[in-house]
Amino acid sequence: MKSLLASLLTGFLMVAVGSADERAASSSYIVDEYDPKRDPTDDIKTAVVKAKSSGKHILVQVGGDWCGWCHLMSKYFNENEKVAAALAKNYLIVKVNYSDENQNEAFLKQYPPIPSYPFIYILNSDGKLLHAQRTDPLEEGKGYSEERMLAFLDKWAPKQ
Repeated sequence: MKSLLASLLTGFLMVAVGSADERAASSSYIVDEYDPKRDPTDDIKTAVVKAKSSGKHILVQVGGDWCGWCHLMSKYFNENEKVAAALAKNYLIVKVNYSDENQNEAFLKQYPPIPSYPFIYILNSDGKLLHAQRTDPLEEGKGYSEERMLAFLDKWAPKQ
């Protein structure tokens, strides 16, 4: 009876909290939503503190709820096991909203212009820009290329 109860409880917890990879990817997020009310300057400050203590880089994911490819990227980051593991190992993710409601112009003007969405900035653990990346070169069909995404994440990961 105890082993049946333990099995049921374990199964319930797996469903309730998701797989280890889903938890790892979601734990990479400092901000996991495109919220027009958030101040990305404050969010980056928080990410810098955590990045310095963890030795990770910061991946700034700019987009909005209006953007289908932005949702697809977020889903891909969470569901592709290899990509989720690479993100969890090397990055903290901050989503920054860009929408009609709030274009975050003051924050975004410190970085190179954005030609399309979603768009990625890679910052080091001090918050300094390392790279600006269009995401269409990372696409494949109606999704993202695992090979290209992993190569990109590896290229900009902190050197251990």
